[in-house]
Amino acid sequence: MKIKDFLKEKNISVGDNARLLLKALGIDDEELLKKIEAQIGEVAKMSKSKGNTVDPEAAVEKYGADTVRLYVLFAGPPEQDFEWTEEGIQGAYRFLNRLWNFVTTQEKELRGISYSREELRNLRGKAKDLRREIHTLLKEYFEDMEKRFQFNTAIAKSMKLFNLLSDFKPSSEKDKKVLKEGVEILLSMLSPITPHICEELWGRLGHEELITLSPFPEVDQEALKVEEIEIPVQINGKLRGKIKIPYDSDQETALEEALRNDKIAKHIGDKKPKKVIFVKNRLLNIVV
Repeated sequence: MKIKDFLKEKNISVGDNARLLLKALGIDDEELLKKIEAQIGEVAKMSKSKGNTVDPEAAVEKYGADTVRLYVLFAGPPEQDFEWTEEGIQGAYRFLNRLWNFVTTQEKELRGISYSREELRNLRGKAKDLRREIHTLLKEYFEDMEKRFQFNTAIAKSMKLFNLLSDFKPSSEKDKKVLKEGVEILLSMLSPITPHICEELWGRLGHEELITLSPFPEVDQEALKVEEIEIPVQINGKLRGKIKIPYDSDQETALEEALRNDKIAKHIGDKKPKKVIFVKNRLLNIVV
């Protein structure tokens, strides 16, 4: 058994002994201690007796209050302990920097865009799909924050939304309206967690009223509706293609669409289906 595995099994942290040894040798090298702990054993738990506590004021001074709040709330559920790591807080700092750069590079264009929910309900293609994702994540965010009090998963939803917005390339005026709605919803989702940066970015988007005083966005139930869905089609249990059908279609509709698909039909040939297994909105399996 490796030393690292043995220490982990016995719940022994090498951190205390390594710290005492380095201190006795007159070596004050925190990076060396981290390397030792990473290679041999678990990082020592934070406690005053071990002298390895983190001064929150120092962390706030270095990274800002928003970064510290984001890291602490994202590290795990509120009822669980977590181990403070420099890599973790630096990750939170990088995320907020990406958010800042993303919004500020587009603030002039987004500031001049206005929209209403009614006009955003008549979308097609990627913009429509993005808006569905935006409001799906907002719905899940409310469930995490209000029902389960799981701030870490609520933050994860916000980060996922940020990635979706970052990847979206608007090609029309309506696309830009969807992007602005998404950015405003993202800032609203993050504002209870990172209030300072969100307040600044909210103002840069042209809002005169503070984000903390503005109504929180509501989930648009119309945006959640799926009109068309793509499902896999199997022949004798083997994937042979995919078909697009109206959402909540019945077996007959799905089978007709599959038989019209040349790529799928060639695997059936002149054979007659002996059995059809259909899972609504999920799967069509044709046994021949």
